[in-house]
Amino acid sequence: MKYFPIVLVITVFLLLIPFVAMQFTAEVNWDIFDFVVMGTLLFTTGMLLAQIPRWVPQRNYRILLGCAVLGAFFLVWAELAVGIFGSPFAGS
Repeated sequence: MKYFPIVLVITVFLLLIPFVAMQFTAEVNWDIFDFVVMGTLLFTTGMLLAQIPRWVPQRNYRILLGCAVLGAFFLVWAELAVGIFGSPFAGS
């Protein structure tokens, strides 16, 4: 639980990027649902990455599991952003 505030601050900081961009351009158009979904995705990924060293003792498996978590994060992010798989959740 010691990583909770660190991951929370990083998540909020990353969500400030589109929030500030919305103030200067009309090309970034997020609503509250977008912020909640991306915040949940970022926070969950960050907490999983923070817990991997506690769960997995071997360094090679830690790296492999970390890459798997990041890969899943990027796939979900891409699907929600542009719909690379064409699911009903796609943003296109």
